[in-house]
Amino acid sequence: MELTLAIFVVVLLFILKSVKVVPQQHALVLERMGRFHSVLVPGLNIIIPFIDRIAYRHSLKEVPLDVQSQVCITRDNTQLKVDGILYFQVTDPQRASYGSSDYILAISQLAQTTLRSVIGKMELDKTFEERDEINRAVVAALDEAAFSWGVKVLRYEIKDLVPPQDILHAMQAQITAERGKRARIAESEGRQIEQINLATGAREAAIQESEGRRQASINQAQGQAEAMRLVAEATAEALTRVGAAIGKDGGMAAVNLKVAEQYVAAFSQLAKESNTVIMPANVADIGGLIASAMSVVKQQVKP
Repeated sequence: MELTLAIFVVVLLFILKSVKVVPQQHALVLERMGRFHSVLVPGLNIIIPFIDRIAYRHSLKEVPLDVQSQVCITRDNTQLKVDGILYFQVTDPQRASYGSSDYILAISQLAQTTLRSVIGKMELDKTFEERDEINRAVVAALDEAAFSWGVKVLRYEIKDLVPPQDILHAMQAQITAERGKRARIAESEGRQIEQINLATGAREAAIQESEGRRQASINQAQGQAEAMRLVAEATAEALTRVGAAIGKDGGMAAVNLKVAEQYVAAFSQLAKESNTVIMPANVADIGGLIASAMSVVKQQVKP
């Protein structure tokens, strides 16, 4: 009975040792008699107990690796403290197990040396402008070397670029001066545009004012001309009617009466505006004066 129980325990232990369950996105490297045999994929796997052993365990997920900060020297001999973060993924568990004793340390060290090499080719100002270019250069160099380690470098991101304090102060002063220059330029351009707009407005106002005066003069001249024409037409019409009326019966008598009335009215006004009066020689002969005036009228009426 005890022997049967012992055999059962041994068989159960053998079965438990023979079954290996691999989680998703993980890989187990199996060695048989000390040599690489296979890579166990996710799911249920059967191995030979006491002969096979799990030598390495790898996660196939994307892994972020914080690269230690370091001091790099730029092309213009400026010290720059740089740190970043690296993202990689194990793609070949066999190479990751036997290609390097510590692929994480190898990737980290290679990232630092590559970063120093890339930054050493750039000037300080370019390092702030070309972060994407630096990241691509580091990824390209790491990915080529990491292939033999069974690792795929996905991307590298610079977290901080910290120059020395005196360089920071100089950069801040430069930025302040540049912004002040831009403000002064913008202000001067604003004043220039304002002066141009004022001059343009004054010129347009002067043009409109001169156009208005010219049009007013034209309208006034046209009005005066039209008034003179209407007066002339009215005078001509009146004279025509007077002439026609004189030619009719009783016309001359009416003319004699009108001339006499105007003569008497004019004679009555002689002494009202001045103390000096110029009198005709025959002032008492009103009839003779009227006869003289009528003779002039008759001469003008004759055809």
